[in-house]
Amino acid sequence: MNRVLALCVLLATVAVVLAEDTYTTKWDNINVDEILSNERLRKVYLECLLADDDKGCAEEGKALRSALPDALATECKKCTEKQKEKSEKVIRWIIDNNVDAWKKLKAKWDPTGEYTKKYEEEARKRGINV
Repeated sequence: MNRVLALCVLLATVAVVLAEDTYTTKWDNINVDEILSNERLRKVYLECLLADDDKGCAEEGKALRSALPDALATECKKCTEKQKEKSEKVIRWIIDNNVDAWKKLKAKWDPTGEYTKKYEEEARKRGINV
């Protein structure tokens, strides 16, 4: 009986580890072009990201707020390719079209500038001026 219990614990542990290889893909098909082209939607997402907590955030905003610290710290190690592509598209759009919002986001999520320094060279290679 102890072997069965040990096997169950082992399988459960493996399942948890495998499940954490990437962030949830639930939002991978979200239309970021629609959000970026709609001032009301952009404002809702921006307010969510700038708030002190996730009250008032939509479910996908809460998921983003939850994953963001880890993604910044680990070079988006758990991000899917779609998530990386969409993140770059959104960052590029904000920098090019709403510098004030970019400054506020940096102040909130990178107050010491450590991530800006960490990613600056790669961003420049991609034509993004962080």
